[in-house]
Amino acid sequence: MFKIFMQGGAGFMTILTVLLVAIFFAAWKAPRWIKEIGTFALVFGFLTYLIGLYQMFHALQQVADDLGGGVSGIFDLISPNVLFGGMRIGLIPVFYGVIIYLISLVVRIIKKPRL
Repeated sequence: MFKIFMQGGAGFMTILTVLLVAIFFAAWKAPRWIKEIGTFALVFGFLTYLIGLYQMFHALQQVADDLGGGVSGIFDLISPNVLFGGMRIGLIPVFYGVIIYLISLVVRIIKKPRL
């Protein structure tokens, strides 16, 4: 589990873990914040993926510029397995953010006042 945590990016995954802890703290002290914290975790997970894609495309552009050619020759140097493996690793924080969002929904349902 720690290996997946580190592959997802220690900084991003730590922030998401803090948000998960904040959901349980909010359930105890401020139940109205549960939904907002869960939504923030969801959006933050997607933001991490977009940041990763931006960095990947920037690196690919620099490699193409170093070759002096266009992007068409980039796949001769970079294996699609490496490219798609990196995209798969980039989805780890997104999945974690979605799981945190689902947990926030469950906690919210449990904490909802009964009629």
